[in-house]
Amino acid sequence: MILKKIGILVLLVTALNVQAQTEYDKHLIEVTLHEQDTLAMNFVKTPDLFQERWDTLAQPSFWKFVMKMSPQTSILNVASTRQVLELQPLKEWNKQSDDEKEAYRDTLRKRHNLAPDARIFMTTGKNDFFQFEKVFPSISRGVAVFAENNTDPWYAQAILMIESPGKIAYSNVGALGPFQLMKSVARNHGLRVDKYVDERKDFDKSAKASAHLIRTACVPEAKRILRKFDINVEGDMEYSLWFRLIVMHCYHAGAGNVNGVLTNVVKPTQGGQDLITTIWHSEYGGFRNASQNYSQLALAALIILDDLILTKCEDICEY
Repeated sequence: MILKKIGILVLLVTALNVQAQTEYDKHLIEVTLHEQDTLAMNFVKTPDLFQERWDTLAQPSFWKFVMKMSPQTSILNVASTRQVLELQPLKEWNKQSDDEKEAYRDTLRKRHNLAPDARIFMTTGKNDFFQFEKVFPSISRGVAVFAENNTDPWYAQAILMIESPGKIAYSNVGALGPFQLMKSVARNHGLRVDKYVDERKDFDKSAKASAHLIRTACVPEAKRILRKFDINVEGDMEYSLWFRLIVMHCYHAGAGNVNGVLTNVVKPTQGGQDLITTIWHSEYGGFRNASQNYSQLALAALIILDDLILTKCEDICEY
């Protein structure tokens, strides 16, 4: 354990002082973000996010932009590349009829020398949903619960940043709680969900169920699917960013849908960043736009988290 004091600010980088140190232990950190804070918060560093230049990819950069924009902003962008073409007040965009919107898309295609069939999306800003500072304490607790349950706490951090940051809310398909668990999944992983009690609302119990789901189902299923293509994930490779993102897709879309898109469309020959970016442009069965976006959102949120920690540390926190 290394303790470094900078004035009153304390940065505690934890190696967990265990003989059989796991890969994620090396990147667990405790950070006191303000001089007046009495408690440090737990985070997991993602070094390969920057070492492998994931932060420079167009899709995470786009979602980082969206996460910081007002929900009253319409962002016209190219579906395949996420190139931002134009910003408009949402109320102005909504005044147009469907035919007028499509005519304007044609105008944008010509203006930007795009193919006539290039899909142009309208995405609204989402800074009302992604209020990351409010979720900092939850991330810290989620990281601790996952580690206590022998599950890579990186997943707790990534899920909490994008699923329901700082809130307990239902999704449009019925998932609930900070880890957005469906009823059947929650019950299968130890939670009580009935007309009297819904333990998905209990943070620690929901975190424990999510950790169990990832450890016993998502990670093994991701490995099994990849073995079909002679891609064997062993040892430290389990903590590589590309594999973690495959696991995140299993968590969100289900292993069956991930297996479907890999088997029928992607047909990978090796793991790595190229596999993930190919998934972003692939659809099959229940694996569609929302599923493609999931790992892009995770990457964008992790980049923002890194920026926020450094900003909160006021440039004197070397974490």
